[in-house]
Amino acid sequence: MTASEPLYDRIRQRYLEHNVPWDHALPPPEVLAFAEAHQPGRMLDLGCGYGRADLYLANHGWRCDGVDFVPEAVQGAQARAVAAGLSGRVRFFHADIVALDFLKGTYDLVLDVGCLHSQPQAVCERYAEQVRRLTRPGGVFLLFAHLGDDQAPDQRRWITQPVLEGLFADGFTLERHELGTTTVGEDTWPSGWFWLRRSADGL
Repeated sequence: MTASEPLYDRIRQRYLEHNVPWDHALPPPEVLAFAEAHQPGRMLDLGCGYGRADLYLANHGWRCDGVDFVPEAVQGAQARAVAAGLSGRVRFFHADIVALDFLKGTYDLVLDVGCLHSQPQAVCERYAEQVRRLTRPGGVFLLFAHLGDDQAPDQRRWITQPVLEGLFADGFTLERHELGTTTVGEDTWPSGWFWLRRSADGL
């Protein structure tokens, strides 16, 4: 896959080993709160994994598309949609996050729970272009990311907050962010949720 071959190999191996620590029954509380506060619309989930957010929102009236670069993740998500009787409301695609020209129209909500933060800078820039194209004017890009420090780009593991905000300075307004930490196994990182509103004029 073009996003990052080492990243693809590492993440796919987790699915092959059924070692997927982010596979929870429900999406994060921030997604639940968004669904409760907004009328159902059209949602795109970038790095959807097994589709927990898509299935939850589809069950609450949304029409959802999920994209992941790991084929086993997409296959698992599709199987879960069928089992839940939601295959008519949700679609899953095996694709790279920077090769989304097959997606047409715009979305009321574009969601990323942990996909962007580990991508190389060049991929991040192409990713941001796709998010701008696919988020409807007035729509929301809801992003969760692990946050890195100010090391050189080739030395840090996660995206920094200034880089992240700079990627979406054109065409979005940062309405809100919440900073904290995230623990996976024995590792803990700074992290944050970001609510970005697409400019109403689409520019």
